[in-house]
Amino acid sequence: MRPPLELQSFDLAPRHLSLLSLLLLDGPQTVSQLADRLGVAPTTVSLIVSDLSRKGVLVRREDDTDRRRRIIDIGPASRPPISEWLSPGAHAWRTALAPLTPAQRRLVVDTLLAYEAAVAAATGEPANDPAPSE
Repeated sequence: MRPPLELQSFDLAPRHLSLLSLLLLDGPQTVSQLADRLGVAPTTVSLIVSDLSRKGVLVRREDDTDRRRRIIDIGPASRPPISEWLSPGAHAWRTALAPLTPAQRRLVVDTLLAYEAAVAAATGEPANDPAPSE
């Protein structure tokens, strides 16, 4: 799906979509939480967050319980177009996966990961590497 017009100038890549989806569906999180959920290093998430923060897509705020930590969230102006763009896909996945048992869901995820790894091997691209190519 192409990004909405309001987001097209941000040059969003797949590495951004996973992070934006997590924030949209699960709410504000720390860099460490996002890194754990995405299965990447915190430095990778920090790079993505910095990139999207400079573009005004994400905002960082202090954690009320620990002022050293930063909470990452989608910026107020970016939330409506991101929601409009990503929510249909999220709802479709939930509908498709809802009737499955946890073991069946795991099989679907493992199959998709195996597919991704096979495509990466065939193309010479690293699998599951959402790090920016800079």
